[in-house]
Amino acid sequence: MTTLPRLPRRHSRRRILGRHVRLWQYRWREPSLTALLVLMLLAIFAAAPLSASGIILPYGLETLIGLILVALVVLVSRSRGAIAIMIIALPLASSGTAMRALHPSIYTDWIAAAGVALALCALSWVVAGAVFGGGRITHHRVQGAVVLYLNFALIFSVLYHLMVDLMPGSFIGIARNGDEPHITSQMIYYSFTVLTTTGFGDIVPVHPFARSLTNLEAVIGQLYPATLLARLVTLELEQRRR
Repeated sequence: MTTLPRLPRRHSRRRILGRHVRLWQYRWREPSLTALLVLMLLAIFAAAPLSASGIILPYGLETLIGLILVALVVLVSRSRGAIAIMIIALPLASSGTAMRALHPSIYTDWIAAAGVALALCALSWVVAGAVFGGGRITHHRVQGAVVLYLNFALIFSVLYHLMVDLMPGSFIGIARNGDEPHITSQMIYYSFTVLTTTGFGDIVPVHPFARSLTNLEAVIGQLYPATLLARLVTLELEQRRR
């Protein structure tokens, strides 16, 4: 009778460690969606207005938020690709923002926008997988869907900001006073008015590309809630049938 060869001890340790990591991810995956929502609400509705108002935020706050985002993405994600994109995107965004403040140019604008957009896209990819995957619908997953909705507004605000930098006059109603946080706050405000189809009319797109992006975001703002509700209801019905 032949016996199977034993695995080297280092392989068994790796398996045990991997199993503990997966259990840890499974336990904290959904609660991390709630943590993401709280962090994003603070960043959008507290940190951005404070910066636009001229109140200096504590040094290193942006770095701290970035590190927390990376940690939460690692918790939520099972994709190494998403984690790798996030780790690349955050230094790219921070370095691009710093270079744009010191030496503003087309290249620094592109670097900063690319870094922020990549980070938000990676975050959206991870959150969408956690929200719309199989399994029981919990309040954490519903809050994750809100995170995804907020991410759409932030991604488009980055694109609007890039258009303002590269094509001055793309929007009417943007106060160009050289204050970068103020412009960022205006673009976030405009993006949310478009996504929610509020449309106050104080900021108006006049460039064809600006109007095209505005129309695209408005369509997403209309379709996403309907798609979200339909998907969540379908998952809940599938879970009840089991």
